Amino acid sequence: MTDSPRVSVVIPAYERGDVIGRAIDSALAQTVDDTEVLVVDDGSGDDTRAVVEGYDDPRVRYLSHETNRGVSAARNTGVDAATGAYVAFLDSDDEWLPRKLERQLAVLDDRGKEWVGAYCDVATAGLSALGRLATVVSDRLFRSSAPREGGRELAASLLSMQVFMGPGSTLVVERAVLDETGGFDEDLSIYEDWDLVLRVLAAGKLAYVDEPLALTHFTGDAPAAAYVENDRRYLDRNAALVAELEAEGIPVRRVHRMGLVGHFLAEGRFDEATDYLDVGALARPKDLARVVFWSVLGLRALAAGGPE
Repeated sequence: MTDSPRVSVVIPAYERGDVIGRAIDSALAQTVDDTEVLVVDDGSGDDTRAVVEGYDDPRVRYLSHETNRGVSAARNTGVDAATGAYVAFLDSDDEWLPRKLERQLAVLDDRGKEWVGAYCDVATAGLSALGRLATVVSDRLFRSSAPREGGRELAASLLSMQVFMGPGSTLVVERAVLDETGGFDEDLSIYEDWDLVLRVLAAGKLAYVDEPLALTHFTGDAPAAAYVENDRRYLDRNAALVAELEAEGIPVRRVHRMGLVGHFLAEGRFDEATDYLDVGALARPKDLARVVFWSVLGLRALAAGGPE
């Protein structure tokens, strides 16, 4: 490993001794080998430390918190310790294809200085048959032609939920730009990576590599109720951009309310979903399709013994 690697890979981990090796192996197997891999153990009580320290590779560094502080704090610790020109994020239960970093860096090498990072598409493992079907149906129903790269145009796509990305395992960004952003909001446990991306986009542009170069392993979603406070804080932190987009006719807050409707409906919590559903949604074809789709998932959840 050189004194200043090109890419610092930051992997936050909590109680991940059973899967952390898969993430580390995929980072070490990159065709770009000018890297360091920083694993931040966020107060684990299992064998995460033993697994990480078992690697006889100078590129792997173990960092730790004495107590569990959350994924945002763990990522911030990793960024603070990073020495690379770029930082790439990888969640501890995910993995990369070998050419992931190579493809992203090649795209950035072909762009101008205003392009400060890149993300890629993802594939998801661990979905049930119903989950796979839901993914296909969702893609068909809700596919958007909104910009997937750039600066403010990508910020608008992201904030209005027309583009979904998994920055926690797909994003590569200049470390200097991360320093300017102030890092991850440690009071957010959901949307913390999207929130960071919005601040990165205020400093420069992100490129999109249209290849599924990251593999995420689905282990379940946060409960719908957790989205409510996180969604409020996320929108409030970015209130100025929300207001600009609303003034341009992009219904950001309505879109986010529909997102909350979806989370509650998919859990079978129909009464709570109606708290966020506006009557006009039933007159908007795409929103009506969403309500029907999510309601079917909710009925399935109830049939399987979910919330009453």
